[in-house]
Amino acid sequence: MAFLLPLLPILFAIATTFAPRGDDGRQRLWLTGLAVAAMALTAFAAALGAAGGWTGHIAWHEPLGLTAALPPLAGAMAILVPLIALPVLAYAAFHEEGRGLRRLVAILLVFVGGMELLVVAADFLTLLIGWELVGVCSYLLISHEWRNRENTASGLYAFLMTRFGDLGLFAAAMAVFSATGSFSYDGLGLMEGVPAAVAGFGLLLAAASKSGQIPFAPWLFRAMAGPTSVSALLHAATMVAAGAFILLRLEPFLASVPGLPGTIIAVGAATALSGGIVALLQTHAKRLLAASTSAHYGLMFVAVGAGYPGVAFLHLVAHAAFKALLFLAAGVAHEKTGSYDLSAMRLGRALPLVGLLTLVGALSLAGVPPLGGGWTKEAVTTAAEHWSLWAAGAVILAGALSAAYAARFQLSAFGQAEEQDDEDEGETAPLWPQTRARQVEIGAMALLALFVLLTSLLWLPPVRSTLEELLQTALPEASVATLVLSLIGVGLGLLTGTMIARQYRTLGTEGAAAEAAHWLGLPALIDAAVTGPVLWLSRKAAKLDDKLIDGAVRLVALGGRGASWVMRQKGEAGAEGLVTQATGLVGSLSRTTSRFGEWLTDGLVEGLALTVGQSGRDARRLQTGLSHHYYAIATLGAGAAIILLLGLS
Repeated sequence: MAFLLPLLPILFAIATTFAPRGDDGRQRLWLTGLAVAAMALTAFAAALGAAGGWTGHIAWHEPLGLTAALPPLAGAMAILVPLIALPVLAYAAFHEEGRGLRRLVAILLVFVGGMELLVVAADFLTLLIGWELVGVCSYLLISHEWRNRENTASGLYAFLMTRFGDLGLFAAAMAVFSATGSFSYDGLGLMEGVPAAVAGFGLLLAAASKSGQIPFAPWLFRAMAGPTSVSALLHAATMVAAGAFILLRLEPFLASVPGLPGTIIAVGAATALSGGIVALLQTHAKRLLAASTSAHYGLMFVAVGAGYPGVAFLHLVAHAAFKALLFLAAGVAHEKTGSYDLSAMRLGRALPLVGLLTLVGALSLAGVPPLGGGWTKEAVTTAAEHWSLWAAGAVILAGALSAAYAARFQLSAFGQAEEQDDEDEGETAPLWPQTRARQVEIGAMALLALFVLLTSLLWLPPVRSTLEELLQTALPEASVATLVLSLIGVGLGLLTGTMIARQYRTLGTEGAAAEAAHWLGLPALIDAAVTGPVLWLSRKAAKLDDKLIDGAVRLVALGGRGASWVMRQKGEAGAEGLVTQATGLVGSLSRTTSRFGEWLTDGLVEGLALTVGQSGRDARRLQTGLSHHYYAIATLGAGAAIILLLGLS
């Protein structure tokens, strides 16, 4: 039954082919209804599966098979994915361009199906299928507007970057199979030594690439080439969430591998800090949110490494809600201004309701109590403190940066315009928009804002106790000192972001700040350390191939032609002598046989003619004309016949 969860969105994706053509309005309504129905049904089925402990098994050939299960964290994730995807897909059906819209919605549905398969997987073979399906869909979605070659190149860049990390997952799967004879997650507890290290660090490599951690983070910027709805779903609950989820899903095994928890914390903390700096220096709305995604998944890595997968999951939930909301807001702002440039927005008067809904997400991103993002960020800080004070300090600093870029995003995108811009902004827009497309966009944002507000319940102790029981995980209690320091960091971050939004609106567009905004020079470092050497090596290999391998082939070919010429010369001489001798022999045989043949054939013909002539002459002698001669002949003939018959009897 568990395999029903990935199957449902894929079946609805097939149904998009029957959407009406020609009438854009009818097509959008049809696709919206289809997408909403698919996600609602999938979420309902996931809730039933999580409550009922659904499992599944598809046997191929032992020991190969696909297995699925819904333990508490996986069941909760299976519910979260379609709940976040529902408003995002409704937004996509009305916000994105009509050309290729059916294809876009279909791939988004398959995207969700692949993520559900990844979530319910209980073995590495099933995980790999879902993992690869999500990767392929991400390439297709980022390259959706394929007529622009830059978009296709960006999709390929993201695909190859994550594919490199996928090698770690393949290594982990092979290590598990070689050590246990099975791909099942259950075999992880039996591993130790080198196989366990290969599996653990392989999982970290794969998760870091999918979740945009250092050094894979730059692919998240290239992924911004996709439509806004793609960015929202990819960053909130599917592609990027896959890496963090697989770590928190398998955290008990990861904690047993020597050196791995500390490495996970180091990767997460480094990404959270660098991603925060990069996001703060961004003037491109979607890139700011992309760098923010990388930073917050870094916080989830820290929680997993510290031994609190439940904290990582709850931060994933809160992040999914506010990040999807903020991406949809960026899409609306882009539609209004024709640009993602934050310095050219200030749409507080033009889009007041959008600005209000965005504020809910921005405050949660900043970690301001009592929003849910504030509690989960404090929980990550507490989890890091249980590991080390240095880790806790890194998380507090990352939280301050998060508050700073959240403030910059909100005030730059939906702050009030300055006096000199009043004429450009015009009169204040009505609170509720009149067009159907904008109503659907606002409705999708409102659903996500409501989800963000619901996560605020995490501040209530009874709710946390219930979640601990349902998720079967521990949630740490924050110390007063850590909470105070963290809130001070949030306050300083908000002040910094406000100052940048008001006085340094173009920060990050020129000079060293612009270079730092491009992932602190990491793409250039990758080009210098990886891309450049690989291309140089490939050019040298090509030259070596031309000179050595192709030269050897040409030498062999030349030798073959020379040998052929020699053999031809000798062959012609030998063949001519052989033909002459054969001709003489055949001539002699022909002359000999011609004489004998003429005598034999002429003798046969002439002998036959003489025999026939003599027989005719003898037969004429019997024709005397006398009847008694005929009677005598007949009597002799009859007697001969009787004698012959008697002899035979």
